[in-house]
Amino acid sequence: MTTKSHLAPVWTKSTNLQISHGKGSWVYTTDDQEYLDFSAGIAVTSTGHAHPHVVEAVQRQVARIMHAQVNCYTHDLLEPLAERLNDLTPEHIDTFFYSNSGAEITEAAVKLAKHATGRPNVIVFSGSFHGRTHMAMAMTTSKTVYRGGYSSLPASVYVAPFPDPMADDQDAEVTRALFGFKHLLKTMTAPDETACAIMEPVLGEGGYIPAPSRFIEGVAAICKEHGILFVADEVQTGFGRTGTMFAVEQHELSPDIICMAKGIASGFPFSALGASAELMSRWVPGSHGGTYGGNAVGCAAALATIDVLTEPGFLGNVVARGEQLRSGLRDMQADDPRLVQVRGLGLMNAIQLDSAERVSAVLKHCLDESHLIMLSTGTYGVTIRLMPSLVVTADEADIALTAIGSALKATR
Repeated sequence: MTTKSHLAPVWTKSTNLQISHGKGSWVYTTDDQEYLDFSAGIAVTSTGHAHPHVVEAVQRQVARIMHAQVNCYTHDLLEPLAERLNDLTPEHIDTFFYSNSGAEITEAAVKLAKHATGRPNVIVFSGSFHGRTHMAMAMTTSKTVYRGGYSSLPASVYVAPFPDPMADDQDAEVTRALFGFKHLLKTMTAPDETACAIMEPVLGEGGYIPAPSRFIEGVAAICKEHGILFVADEVQTGFGRTGTMFAVEQHELSPDIICMAKGIASGFPFSALGASAELMSRWVPGSHGGTYGGNAVGCAAALATIDVLTEPGFLGNVVARGEQLRSGLRDMQADDPRLVQVRGLGLMNAIQLDSAERVSAVLKHCLDESHLIMLSTGTYGVTIRLMPSLVVTADEADIALTAIGSALKATR
């Protein structure tokens, strides 16, 4: 007899696995099957499942105090975490606000930008994903399913082009996209009406597409020229995912605001917003906040996660495993004309196939035959993303490559 579920059906499911526990790059089902997890909870479990250092820090903190609400009193991990973030983020970013999720922190970024500039409008980029709350939905352009049926959404959000990674002439494509950004400022949102432009250094739900350096640097320069704040949405790219602590480190630019979540606390719900002290001083006290932001257990998880991510050689492994995966995937591409592109940075990688149907077939084959969990992404569903935990080993990367190779052959 089937037991009726009391869970809302609004969640889509990539698998029907019933998970009991996880360790490192692996998850284990209630019927004692093991699966190599190349989803990492949508790029969240940066230190792997149940990393002992993170687990110990969380357990210790739970025994001390769980909810020390930041408006009521200052618990003793708030400042230490801010000090660690100050060490990790770009030099001029030295002041931090805490929340619980990526969507909340991108909303906070917009609220800060509006207060700091006195301007009403926001620019996002085609293919963006910034969250599922109403303002974040209005800023999300990667898929209609994220927005459909929720109109009317907040106004004053304008969409600029993002370079197409499949364009034959990439230099010309970047020039076209930069012109589109400038054109938007001439035709729809004047600079003195534009509070900020917010960009993912690598589009996430838009298809795991890295922003070309000339494009992201060009946008940041135009913003600086007009007093528009440049916001780096590093919710998915941050905390080592692309091989550096933050993806903006791979470009010559200094964001005014940086959004952090996902990998910051190894799976504990936590997020942070960083900006300069001067910029934060323009945010009216009491105009933003939250009951759980900066909670003590989340701070403990974040501090322990940072301990792991900053161990000697850790980011070197991220770079090496990313290169290993891309090299193996490019070898497959040479023998498979329907594998149209391999792209990525660090352990944020993707393969683009020629149809959504084949993507579904490859994912199913990997799951059923090889016990490899992966997810699709992109507007048209033709991209598979590989985002294992950052502790993934060379042997585990080889297991994944073998599984993907078998699935590609089986679906030709």
